[in-house]
Amino acid sequence: MSVRHRRSLAIAVVCLLLTACATSPTGRPQLQFMPDSQIRAMGLDAYSQIRETEPTIDAGPQVDYVECVAAAIIPQVPGEYAEDGWEITLFDGEQANAFALPGGKMGVYTGLLDIADNQDQLATVIAHEIAHVMANHSNERMSTEFATVLGLGVLQAAASDDPERQRLMAALGIGAQVGIILPFSRIHESEADEIGLGLMADSGFDPRASVQLWENMRDAGGDAPPEFLSTHPSRDTRIRDLRKAMPTAIYRYEQATAAGRTPDCVN
Repeated sequence: MSVRHRRSLAIAVVCLLLTACATSPTGRPQLQFMPDSQIRAMGLDAYSQIRETEPTIDAGPQVDYVECVAAAIIPQVPGEYAEDGWEITLFDGEQANAFALPGGKMGVYTGLLDIADNQDQLATVIAHEIAHVMANHSNERMSTEFATVLGLGVLQAAASDDPERQRLMAALGIGAQVGIILPFSRIHESEADEIGLGLMADSGFDPRASVQLWENMRDAGGDAPPEFLSTHPSRDTRIRDLRKAMPTAIYRYEQATAAGRTPDCVN
């Protein structure tokens, strides 16, 4: 590649970075290259595929319970994140998991109901997943990976055919995965914990249940990879951060209950 082409590619990378700056609900700078309409379309498509490939439970007490918790949270979510409202599906699966997707789609697996002992603990997870959508984490994750690959492409072009430089580029590829992409995932999880804690409190769910939920997850999870190689904060880190944010969350919870927001969902 000529010097001129390398320079043009580098300028293109810089321009993309400058024009894609956004801010998360917590005030953190973000990269967002993708149009919101495309992110929503991708979320709807992913949801449709999951529903086609995984077994669902369409009626019964468990469905009523999950829908009750979601229905208490949704009014506290700004309407811009689901223009056509939210839809939640109960999937029949052993994993203790849930998700929310751009476009207003949510899923809860029955395995989560074995870990979340009550409505407040289930609300912790549902609010956390909705918080990912509110913070545009799907857009940021895709944009970050795209910028990383594009940036490495510029460096690769600059390395030319020098074997020593090529070996350095291989090492940089590993470093980008561990040092850029994975930490952003941990940032996303921690940010969703923070936003979700406030969201569940505003909905009238006791935020103190979030600590017990993650203690349950820790007890059920067994061995976990080292935090610096994980896309999630360690459970101990999560619990510590939740406790730090608890005084504000409890205040919001008390304000919600005083306003009459008192969910009564029974499993």
